[in-house]
Amino acid sequence: MPCKSEWDTAALVAADKRHVWHPFADTGEWCAPDHKPLVLVRGEGALLWDSEGREYIDGNSSIWTNIHGHNHPHINAAIVRQLGLVAHTSFLGFTNPPAIRLAEAIVALFPPETLTRVFFSDDGSTGIEAALRIVEQFWRLRGSTRTEIVAFRDGYHGDTAGAAALGARSLFGIKGEGWRAPVREVGNIKDLAALPGAEVAQIAAVVIEPLIQGAAGMKLWAPGTLRELRDWTEGKGILLIADEVMTGFGRTGTMFACEQERVVPDIMILGKALTGGYLPLALTLITERVFRLFAAAQGGDGTLFYGHSYTGNALGSSAALASLQLFAGGDLLIELRRKIILLKELLADLEPLPGVKDIRQCGFIAAIELAGTEAATRAKAVCLEARRGGLLTRPIRESIVLMPPFAVTTGQLRQSIAALKAAIQHVLQKAESVSP
Repeated sequence: MPCKSEWDTAALVAADKRHVWHPFADTGEWCAPDHKPLVLVRGEGALLWDSEGREYIDGNSSIWTNIHGHNHPHINAAIVRQLGLVAHTSFLGFTNPPAIRLAEAIVALFPPETLTRVFFSDDGSTGIEAALRIVEQFWRLRGSTRTEIVAFRDGYHGDTAGAAALGARSLFGIKGEGWRAPVREVGNIKDLAALPGAEVAQIAAVVIEPLIQGAAGMKLWAPGTLRELRDWTEGKGILLIADEVMTGFGRTGTMFACEQERVVPDIMILGKALTGGYLPLALTLITERVFRLFAAAQGGDGTLFYGHSYTGNALGSSAALASLQLFAGGDLLIELRRKIILLKELLADLEPLPGVKDIRQCGFIAAIELAGTEAATRAKAVCLEARRGGLLTRPIRESIVLMPPFAVTTGQLRQSIAALKAAIQHVLQKAESVSP
């Protein structure tokens, strides 16, 4: 039973419904009198507590951001140390030690003289926006007419205008043409290879989520896809953008997903887990070859006219440095691989359940896809029911995502699967009982 709480949940929920507009939420459903949202007030490791004192496993890492667990003492201490100095200073015409050290540490994770330059922004979407600006200006500085960006069907790269044009617009059925960018959508590498030479000559860059498409429902690429794409772009002189906002920092079992197919892109975007899930921060990494063209431009033509007020934020950079330090030595990834194996074993227990269409796993990312015309509605119901078993997560249409922090214990991982199993059985049994 939850313990007595110090929080006035009713007052908090009422104020939320009066004043707050939540993302990706049906506003009518959210504000309905009978909707009782959870008010999350505390975290420790892989656990969260709500304002009524109920305990939950954070089954989607607070929307795929938290990797080391909540309230981690090492990251906490790094932020407190930086708070004692300064929280934020302008990055426009100035710099600061945490941002410099973070850039240096990130670059050191890649082969020498590859991804050598770091552009700071706020989140994955803005990191993608920076990449699009860089690509456009790169080709303009070369005197080229290449302007088209190729994105893959079902891809998702963020919600800002340029990023949304790469996939979110079609994925979420967004109406309107006002924010379209020069984007060509393809299904796979074969579609690219079939393009006429004249059309290929207009392609400036190809963007991909390596190994797995997140918002598509954790849809896996066939092995070798990324390597094949890198070979194709190099052969055609086209830039490759790897969106590792979700997959970066161990989530697929290696530090970066691109490592698994020995690929170094021309541009890479990092976000979400970059700060360990603490603060909004994103990085757009660029190869020296791309950056050199900007550095050589004359008369201000090499200036990238893009940036935000909180670019290079010292607190976010300090948290990111602390997160990277937790990976030092490799023990964290070794232990993670053991949990990845256990997750695979546990997911097998869900495969025989009626109503389960498919189970997909990439590293410490899993999706349980439900079958049937009402699959999306049932997936939502399963996630709500799983709260009874102490698990918090969200569906992506018909797929239920399980993506806990790396700090999750084996016992908590087993509890998560048990909660999903019970929830799936409950929802399907209830559906059968009301069907004609």
